[in-house]
Amino acid sequence: MKFRHGGLLLALFLVAAIGCGGGSEPASGGSSSGSSGGSSGGSDAGRAALTPAPAPVGGSAAAPIAAPPKDTATAAPEKGGWGHLKGKFVYDGSAPTPAPLTITKDQEFCGKSPVLDESVVVNKDNGGLANVVVFLYVRSGKFPDPHESFAESAEASVEIDNAACRFEPHVCVMRTSQKLILKNSDPVGHNTNIATTANPAFNQTIPASSELEHSLSEAERRPAAVGCNIHPWMKGWVLPQKSPYFAVSGKDGEFEIKNLPSGKWTFQVWQERAGSVDDVTVGGKKTKWSKGRVEVTINGDQTTDLGEIKLSAALFEG
Repeated sequence: MKFRHGGLLLALFLVAAIGCGGGSEPASGGSSSGSSGGSSGGSDAGRAALTPAPAPVGGSAAAPIAAPPKDTATAAPEKGGWGHLKGKFVYDGSAPTPAPLTITKDQEFCGKSPVLDESVVVNKDNGGLANVVVFLYVRSGKFPDPHESFAESAEASVEIDNAACRFEPHVCVMRTSQKLILKNSDPVGHNTNIATTANPAFNQTIPASSELEHSLSEAERRPAAVGCNIHPWMKGWVLPQKSPYFAVSGKDGEFEIKNLPSGKWTFQVWQERAGSVDDVTVGGKKTKWSKGRVEVTINGDQTTDLGEIKLSAALFEG
């Protein structure tokens, strides 16, 4: 009897031991289904499960991180400090001569001075390309909290003026929290037609020497065309953004975006005639910016200078 009882106890012990061994596997595997960022809490085994395996020699394991992570936003730079981004867009070729536009209405006023095509504006002295838009692109997640220097202008007014039968500025970029003032400085009436997609379309007459206020509360993926139905040669662009991190190149082709949080960010580059700027030459090397997007690392208390960014004349053909 003692032997039978002893054998029974031994069998029960083995069954229990096998059951505990099988249950330990989900404990390490379960943690891998969580967030890629992991958690600072948990056991050493849980943390070990989140540690990525080393990349194979000569492989391309780093390629997936070339795009911004899904949540690229941080309230402040991880290591403190804010950096700046600048560069200069250059037309790679002989500067084109802007063509005069045909004035078909109110010739007595609108025809006083030449009104030129502004779709490609090149500085003849240095080849600088004006009106290239650069803005922060976040594929998903939220935009980073802006630097405190942007607080003062968060609800400021931004103006597009009908001046001398053209729009000034030709390209306007603004924050969705700002007010858009549509002004008419001319002695003739104008009509402002904004072809937005994320915001309700806008089409309203602005009498001579008057103005009205408009709101663009949603960000647009691309600049929206601005036109005048009365004077069909008039054309401009407006781009509302949630983020204040944007710039438009000036008459010398230069741009600068200040006080960016340190880290790796993606920027969208657009030009009226070229659309998304994808084929460029940087540092003498031809480079492909897929869909007009370029990834840049911003370091705290430093300026990242992209240098001269040359755009081939072929981009503006057609």
